[in-house]
Amino acid sequence: MSNPAPAATSGDAALSAADLLQLIWLASPALPVGGFSYSEVLEAAVDRAGVTTETTAAAWLRDQLQLSLARSELPVLAQAIPAWRAHDLPRIDRLNAWVLQSRESSELRLQTEQMGRSLMDWLRVQHPEDTALQANSRACASPTYPVAYALAAAITAAGARDCLLTYAFGWAENMAQAAVKAVPLGQSAGQRILAQLAQEIPAVVAHALHVEDTDRQAFAPMLAILSAQHETQYSRLFRS
Repeated sequence: MSNPAPAATSGDAALSAADLLQLIWLASPALPVGGFSYSEVLEAAVDRAGVTTETTAAAWLRDQLQLSLARSELPVLAQAIPAWRAHDLPRIDRLNAWVLQSRESSELRLQTEQMGRSLMDWLRVQHPEDTALQANSRACASPTYPVAYALAAAITAAGARDCLLTYAFGWAENMAQAAVKAVPLGQSAGQRILAQLAQEIPAVVAHALHVEDTDRQAFAPMLAILSAQHETQYSRLFRS
């Protein structure tokens, strides 16, 4: 029997300044979790799939947002936040295991494990006296990034929609910068790509909030093929 998706509302309640700043902090590329070192296959797409211009890079990233994040990581995040708040560790284990099982290459699995582990380490440093958080941060033997992010978001009073918006924007900002480096593009082109992704994010988040366990999927064959090819790519800037 599947667990239902969290109920979607017309809008989350207004956040306190502290909670809003915490979400902005989590979305920052300066957060020391290593996200800048991954292109999530974009580098291989540049080398092998014709992603060589601003237009093709923007199209590639829009597809990745709509076909991958919207159907996998964002629904996991939406489901993990209430599970952390309810201290439902069996549910957390199932969601974390699903993310691990859905990584189709060693590079993509390495990314989610490394970033998840780093985010849990950061949380422990930020909240040394919070015994519940310290215990939760060690609940998964190999925490994935969406599940770790959900724990960081769960300690705020933010609603699921706001948490997903910041997660998706953090991903978009990182990927726009990866495109600037890998294609390569100018900074203005990177900002135009980010603006396009930002326009798509609200609808993607609204969709993800309604995805149930039986509807989650990580079927992106080209992403998996290019990720495997990236492992032996002749010249690389990124770890994935």
